Amino acid sequence: MTLQPTIQPDPGQHPLEQLSAEEIVVSRKLLAAFGLVSDHTRFAYLGIVEPPKNELYGDSDGVVPNRVVRAMLWNPGAAASLDVQLSLTEQKLVSQRELDPAVDGQLPVMVEEFDLIETVLQADPQWVAALASRGLKPDQVRVAPLSAGVFEYPDESGKRLLRGLGFRQDHAQDHAWAHPIDGLVAFVDIENRCVNHLLDDGPVPVPEINGNFTDPAVCGELRTDLKPIEISQPEGSSFTMEGNLLSWLGWDLRIGFDAREGLVLHQLHFNHDGRRRPVIHRASISEMVVPYGDPAPYRNWQNYFDSGEYLVGRAANSLELGCDCLGEITYLSPVVADDFGNPRAIPNGICIHEEDAGILWKHTDDWAGSSEVRRNRRLVVSFFTTVGNYDYGFYWYLYLDGVVEFEAKATGIVFTAALPEKDYPFATEVAPGLGAPVHQHLFNARLDMFIDGPKNRVEELDLVRLPKSPGNPHGNAFTRQSTILARESTAIRDADGSKGRVWQISNPDSLNYLGRPVGYTLYPENNPTLAMADDSSIAARAAFAQHHLWVTRHAAEERYAAGDFVNQHPGGAGLPAYAAQDRDIDGQDIVVWHSFGLTHFPRPEDWPIMPVDTTGFTLKPHGFFDANPTLNIPPSASGHCASPEAGPSGGKECCGH
Repeated sequence: MTLQPTIQPDPGQHPLEQLSAEEIVVSRKLLAAFGLVSDHTRFAYLGIVEPPKNELYGDSDGVVPNRVVRAMLWNPGAAASLDVQLSLTEQKLVSQRELDPAVDGQLPVMVEEFDLIETVLQADPQWVAALASRGLKPDQVRVAPLSAGVFEYPDESGKRLLRGLGFRQDHAQDHAWAHPIDGLVAFVDIENRCVNHLLDDGPVPVPEINGNFTDPAVCGELRTDLKPIEISQPEGSSFTMEGNLLSWLGWDLRIGFDAREGLVLHQLHFNHDGRRRPVIHRASISEMVVPYGDPAPYRNWQNYFDSGEYLVGRAANSLELGCDCLGEITYLSPVVADDFGNPRAIPNGICIHEEDAGILWKHTDDWAGSSEVRRNRRLVVSFFTTVGNYDYGFYWYLYLDGVVEFEAKATGIVFTAALPEKDYPFATEVAPGLGAPVHQHLFNARLDMFIDGPKNRVEELDLVRLPKSPGNPHGNAFTRQSTILARESTAIRDADGSKGRVWQISNPDSLNYLGRPVGYTLYPENNPTLAMADDSSIAARAAFAQHHLWVTRHAAEERYAAGDFVNQHPGGAGLPAYAAQDRDIDGQDIVVWHSFGLTHFPRPEDWPIMPVDTTGFTLKPHGFFDANPTLNIPPSASGHCASPEAGPSGGKECCGH
């Protein structure tokens, strides 16, 4: 079935432009016309399907690529889940598949289910009785809608489930995380709107802590000795935006946004010495998981895939000038589809700005009589998202010298439980009687590398210590060992700080003036990988987090580290399945997947709200340039290099002129 076009392809629209509100409206209308949307249908996901690389890099004879969207549709009445691709350009269905929940898993958790779990439990006699035994009524209790995972509990296979833990809320503005109701958990069948199973081990004292961190009784009087910091750029910022094309001091890239992944950086190029050179085709955080390490029966199933199950992009915050971002700010307002398939803009959801980044390079040379220093700066592209109790910032940094960094910022409120005993080994007492279970925040970056073109390779570089020998009489020598990761099966690797292990991504067909392949080096943080047992349910479902590095042959459909449908998937999807094909990756079109994150043993200082903790990685050019590419950065104005007390000439020497 083909319909008359309701949206015309725009020859001026780049195929990697973000999905517009109009396109979302048209998508819903077309899906309804094809009989796939009724009054009961819910949209678990709607996003753009990016065109293949050959259509983006000049091999398609000027044909404008189709605008294709992917929709994940749920009909709760029929317990049916559909995965659909739809061409907006040609007004036709590209593909359609119904999921088998027992095999494929469930579609992501939807926003309306956050409230639905409370509605179901407030009407359930078992839940009401369990609360009554604790002296509570349902209207005093908030229920966290927690993804169910896959475990050995009976009568769960094929059902769409959420697990609910209760927290007492004393008034409308009360932060209920201070009052966990322990010894009780409900397993809720969302499709049938009933309790599938209730686990109640009897009343446990509810902590009576004030968790309202803006209450003067908690935070005290606000400080008055904080002097203002003003950041100004009187001539404006150094970047430009044309549509979603961002250009800044040698860099150019396209800014994408996806309801599941959040920020996506497309087609990163660096311009130097008259050459516009590709570095990365596509960069995103493909998945993140938060597994908990408390074996108590009310929490031993806790593990949340905030991207695949809860859609971090859909939950993005609207950012505020002076609070979330400082300086000369450009905001973008991405549009996502709500549960009903209607467009919902996220005002100021993406923040773009530049900021000072300290010293770029400096040298004082007595022989030459010179003293030179240059300041670094970086371009920041970021968004923040809230998933339940935690808030996450996703920050991509580009630097003047070609460095690319990613940083995740974790803050918010630690998940809480009543502390069963003072020295309980699986939680920290953050306040009297209030525990915060140990857990991890593990991310996976999908880096579709394109260094000077599509043919790339990865080498593992290790420091090698050398023993004393006739050629090393003082034992001071050390060198570096390089190992090419030639196939997917051998490219599942772990960081090793004792060897200074890094991974160099290079193009064997593009040589620098020294005759060596141009490249970039990935520097990991060397933090722990997934801490759970190898034969655990979470290890099967979050296998990507068991290793720091995976390298696969590029395939457009292989987009997520834990697979397409994470919610209640039994495991084995994503990177284990991709790598099992054992494809050749030496000098091929490759994707580098890097897992990294935080292992959080909470501190009392993390309560009642957690100061930001950070994790991330760095990509540095390695032979990509023939020399330091920032020699043309001018000195800073001398007036900014000294305090006013230094006098009119006090700053001249600081900047080397």
